[in-house]
Amino acid sequence: MKKITKEDISQEIFDLYDDYAHNKIERRQFIEKLSVFAVGTLTLPSLLSFITPDYVNSITIQPDDPRISSDYITYNSPKGGGKIKGLLSKPGKTHKKLSGVIVVHENRGLNPYIEDVGRRTAIEGFISLAPDALTPLGGYPGNDDEGREMQKKRDRYEMLEDFIAAYYYLKTHPDCNGHIGVVGFCFGGWIANLMAVKIPTLNAAVPFYGGQPTTEEAAQIKTPLLLQYAGLDTRVNEGWPAFEAILNKNKVPNVAYIYPNVNHGFHNNTTPRYDEKAATLAWTRTIDFFKEKLK
Repeated sequence: MKKITKEDISQEIFDLYDDYAHNKIERRQFIEKLSVFAVGTLTLPSLLSFITPDYVNSITIQPDDPRISSDYITYNSPKGGGKIKGLLSKPGKTHKKLSGVIVVHENRGLNPYIEDVGRRTAIEGFISLAPDALTPLGGYPGNDDEGREMQKKRDRYEMLEDFIAAYYYLKTHPDCNGHIGVVGFCFGGWIANLMAVKIPTLNAAVPFYGGQPTTEEAAQIKTPLLLQYAGLDTRVNEGWPAFEAILNKNKVPNVAYIYPNVNHGFHNNTTPRYDEKAATLAWTRTIDFFKEKLK
């Protein structure tokens, strides 16, 4: 059987997956709509296999990589979910205090991709904390479908408190110099924006294709922002012009990049939405931004 490539997949399939991944349609509807595209060698099972995340073969930094130290911790989130589990990663050989980065997951909990991003951040010389907002419900269940269903059961502003608590945990960590940034993806991009609203001392925020704050919330931001958007992601991008106008009016340092012809989720290397060129450039810009702002 011919192996499916990204070029075999129409934009309608990517859009359909986006609707499913963001809870606009149920799995049954997703399967029914996807079956329409099952023609010839593009069978329904092969399409499903291709479009869903491949965590096994996509990890870039292994948990036992000798360049880093990475392990799970638990911290207190009294205004959120109580006790929250997170992956704390840092360079393996360092004798100085490090700048910190909170890594915020998508709408499905702390899956292997986000854990990998946490370790990638540590490789770049930061101490990172990647919390799991599903901790009060038992934690990431091992697959994204169940993770999405679990996350829908939590209030997003209560989850925001979990990530705000992570900021204060990391800020006072003995290995951290107190300079903290946040990077988040999808739901995590919204969290990154809202952390900039809620934490005046946050040094930098990098939302990847994240929903924007309300007008009232945006007016409170002082934190420098680096915003990463996907050119084909009209759902999220439509909120950017109004957000940009408020940031500029209030003279908040901000730079936005809209990567042409890539889909929402282009940084996530576990699905075919991944775009290596855009993802590499966006991540380089992210790390450079943190190195500049977290001094």
